[in-house]
Amino acid sequence: MFPTRYLMALMGSVGLAIIYGFKVNVSVAIVAMVNHTAVRLSSLHKIESDNATAITVEECQHDGLSPNITKTVVEDGPFEWNEPLQGLILSAYFWGYMVSLLPGGRMAELLSAKWVMNGSVLLNLMASILSPLAANLHYSLFIVMRFIQGIGGGVTFPAMHVMIAKWAPPNERSVLASVVYAGTALGTVISILLTGILAANFEWVWIFYIEGALCLIWCTAWWIMIEDSPEEQKRFISQEEKEYIMQSLGHTKNDSESKKKLPVPWGEVLKSKPFIAILIAHFCSNFGWYMLLIELPTFMNQILKFDMSSNAGLSSMPFLCMWIFTMALSKALATMQENNLITVTVSRKIGTLFSSVIPMVCLLGVSYVGCNRTLAVTLMTIGVTCIGGMYSGFLSNHIDIAPNFAGTLVAITNCVATIPGFVVPIFVGKLTHGNQTIGAWRTIFFITVGLYIVEMLVYTILGSGEEQPWNKMKPTDEETSDQTLPLKEDIKK
Repeated sequence: MFPTRYLMALMGSVGLAIIYGFKVNVSVAIVAMVNHTAVRLSSLHKIESDNATAITVEECQHDGLSPNITKTVVEDGPFEWNEPLQGLILSAYFWGYMVSLLPGGRMAELLSAKWVMNGSVLLNLMASILSPLAANLHYSLFIVMRFIQGIGGGVTFPAMHVMIAKWAPPNERSVLASVVYAGTALGTVISILLTGILAANFEWVWIFYIEGALCLIWCTAWWIMIEDSPEEQKRFISQEEKEYIMQSLGHTKNDSESKKKLPVPWGEVLKSKPFIAILIAHFCSNFGWYMLLIELPTFMNQILKFDMSSNAGLSSMPFLCMWIFTMALSKALATMQENNLITVTVSRKIGTLFSSVIPMVCLLGVSYVGCNRTLAVTLMTIGVTCIGGMYSGFLSNHIDIAPNFAGTLVAITNCVATIPGFVVPIFVGKLTHGNQTIGAWRTIFFITVGLYIVEMLVYTILGSGEEQPWNKMKPTDEETSDQTLPLKEDIKK
């Protein structure tokens, strides 16, 4: 019988793939939605800046490729949304994302992580179905739909952290967490390709209708097949697996009856060096992650001169490699932990080093390969692939140090780590505006390398896989009741 804990992880992975699909699909869909001709005509006063850009991008020449032939022909859409408005639409998701992170973390811990996750996907589904109507009525309503999808997306990581904390035996956390969070890479790949196909072959509205409808299948399956914990799981699980998970987590049959919801020890959390290490690693890593996720297609188009049809496939390929690498690394680290070759702490640090050192070296390489497209693409693919080490590195670490507060901890670090989602597009836009050169991109890569060095040093020094004492702090009323237990037992005797 297929282990139910792995069924939960696979279902969670698909759920995150759906959420990440919605996170990036508008970046592709907006190309088919906007009337580029009208926008271009309304921006004729910027022609001098455009000419300057056209001159600078000639820095790289490739055989048989003219600088002007960098894009396939795109049919104009119905909306005259200029670049600043497009940027506002794309950023609306991140505002909603940040708003829901902390509330989502506590809801997952105190109520039901299963239903928080299900509600997240349902929210994205409804907003997707309503997006075409909203866009046709007014762009502000379309922005609201993106904000709502961001709210749904923000609660997913905390919810799945809580699910992993309840379902994963300690020696399998790396594997289960990696299976779950690898869905983000897979969702990026599928969404870029599927949205591109739908945009090329159908009207833009079908992007939202078809992708929204597909989510309903997942919501139904998650509702029927998965419960919040092994104790509550009635179907698709053997008694042996249930007892194995409960014993490995130190639970007894009576735990669910006597367990009380613990208040978050905020003071201890914010003073905890292992938590600070995760926070800094998450922020620095996300800067590199968002830089590659958002800006990789632009770099490949403007500097390496790939046309848009090649760009879609090449932009998604690194994320497919990342998904495969994540699975392989997590299994290798879990095997070494089971054989007592490494500790949990060492395992987390190895995963984090993979996700920082190798991308750092690759970015340095890309800075100096010039116009060698093959070598540049190879280095970028290796760099993005190895970022997948974060899933068995610091992103699993919240559960190690405090399983009772895993949802809240990942909500805090993810909130801070979402800041690069706003900063990176502005930062790259400022440096490359009218200056699409290898020199400008080299500056971008150097700053990213600096943050990777900070991540590597801080996490290696302060990171820990040991459960922290404040994870089991009891509320006052529970301590009082505990003191009366011996008296009750004496009376029975």
